Order: sequence, then C-alpha cells, then structure tokens
Amino acid sequence: MRRYLIAGLLVWVPLGITLYVLHFLVTALDQTLLLLPERIRPDSLLGFHVPGFGVVLSFVILFATGALAANFFGARLILLWERLLGRIPFVKSLYSGVKQVSDTVLSEKGNAFRKALLVEYPREGSWTIAFLTGTPDASVARYLPGEHVSVYVPTTPNPTSGFFLMLPRARVRELDMSVDEALKYIISMGVVTPSATRPVEAAGAPQRVASRN
Repeated sequence: MRRYLIAGLLVWVPLGITLYVLHFLVTALDQTLLLLPERIRPDSLLGFHVPGFGVVLSFVILFATGALAANFFGARLILLWERLLGRIPFVKSLYSGVKQVSDTVLSEKGNAFRKALLVEYPREGSWTIAFLTGTPDASVARYLPGEHVSVYVPTTPNPTSGFFLMLPRARVRELDMSVDEALKYIISMGVVTPSATRPVEAAGAPQRVASRN
C-alpha cells in the first residue's frame, strides 16, 4: 500500500507543480489583454474566455520592443526615455538598479550565473553550491586581502533567495557542471544529481576543479 502511494506521488507531484506554474504564468500574462480596447479583446470577439491569448500578446509586445530597441531611432527613443526617468528622484534609483541587474543577468555579454562553484558555507568544512557573479568593486576590493570573487549562494528549494558573498578566489572551486544542472541539484535538495541528467559517456568524465592559488 505504502509503495503504491509513494509511486503515485512521484507521478502526480511534479505534474501538479508543473501545471500550477503554467497556470499561474498564463493567468498573469493574460492580464496584458487589458491593454487592448474592450471591443477588440478576444473575450468580446469570441463571446467566451480562451486562456493563452495574453501569452501571444506578450510575445508580440516583447518582439516589437526588441526590434525597436535594436535600430538606431529606437535606441535614441529609449535613451530619451531613460533620461526622463533619471530626473525623477526615487524612480531613478529604482530603475537604474533594476536595469543594471537585468542587463547583467539577461544580456548575452553578461557574466552573471555563468559558472557553478563549490564554496565553504556557512562554516568551514561545510560545502554548498554557489554561482559566480563577478568580482568585487574597486572601492570594496581595496579592503580585501588578496584576490576575491563575488558569488551568489542560493537557498533550497527556492533558489531565487540567497546570500551574496565575497570570497577569496583560492577558497572557491569551479565545478564541471552547467548552471542548469546546478540549479536542478539545488532545487531537488541533492536528489537529482548532474550525472543522472547527462549521457553515460559524459557522466563518467572527470570533474574539473579550479586550482588553488
């Protein structure tokens, strides 16, 4: 009896969570339909609600915005818009901070969350997975002895919260696993190992560890 219950949970728990997240995303994106005049909304034209039209509209808006930002005139327009926001005291601080983070994380040229690391945390002899986010700013680095790196230590099972640390480079070990593999490892609390998600040939490859300075 117990074995069958556990087998049922193993089937329905991941499926249920996946459906819940998808439902939440679709419902949230459907709110973009409120940007349209009521007479041309899908609900008004069809006479009933069909979930998912907001996803299409969101994709169109993102694509159009990206196409606009990629050309010369669009870039000038966005620059003027940012200058306007930069003149509003509270909005300036909020917008500039969010923009720096999004440019670092989402930009193809950004270096955030590009490497999975093994670090000692929260005490010596206790190890956890972290992500390289960069190097300390010069105003901070001058107070740190030796070379340091900036890392983000996520919590389990919710990796969106965590801790920002600056650690000596010699105390950080680079792991031979992708960021996606490391995130799965963290979210599953160590149940889903990277070797379980790789092909057999790759799983047997030796891990590369950063040399200590």
